[in-house]
Amino acid sequence: MGTLIDLGLCDFHEAWERQLRLVAQRQVGEGEDTLLLVEHPEVITLGRRASSRSNVLSDGIPVIEIERGGDVTWHGPGQLVGYPILRLDGEERDLHRFLRAIEEGLIAVCAALGLEGGRKAGWTGVWLGERKIASIGIAVRRWVTLHGCALNVCNDLARFRAIHPCGLDAGVMTSLAEALGRPITVDEVKPLVADHLGRALGRAFVG
Repeated sequence: MGTLIDLGLCDFHEAWERQLRLVAQRQVGEGEDTLLLVEHPEVITLGRRASSRSNVLSDGIPVIEIERGGDVTWHGPGQLVGYPILRLDGEERDLHRFLRAIEEGLIAVCAALGLEGGRKAGWTGVWLGERKIASIGIAVRRWVTLHGCALNVCNDLARFRAIHPCGLDAGVMTSLAEALGRPITVDEVKPLVADHLGRALGRAFVG
């Protein structure tokens, strides 16, 4: 069992601080495993693999360096971000397995919408053919996870031109709305992400 918290549209720093408080609780065995769902005002984040800001092409969007894995990514309205704050025990203490579980959950979300999502050799994330639909970057502190995944739902894909997302050309990115060829909202996708990500991670997230 776990807790589901919908932060709505929330400043990145505020959500980051919320994560850190939850991580501190789980490190000492307090609280519950939690999935935070959130949309962020437009922001660019740099993970540990981002050796420089060379993949940031615009100076008009706030840029924040954070402790997650991965390179540079963009967040903004219309993109659903999921932060699983989980205390890993026993066989769960395998970060490769944890990353694959997040991918599995998001692939199941795509399938629920009639889309065939999958993995791409050598890359973390979820793809629809040669187009990337979701990015993943995590951090772990004393076997408690933070950060997580970003699923493009109905966001403006042109905003990715501000970066080379994970070192790739911005044109590789797609969204559920584009792939489906119809409007879809973040609120429609939230219960699917909570359900399928929870299943893949072995938790039932309840709001």
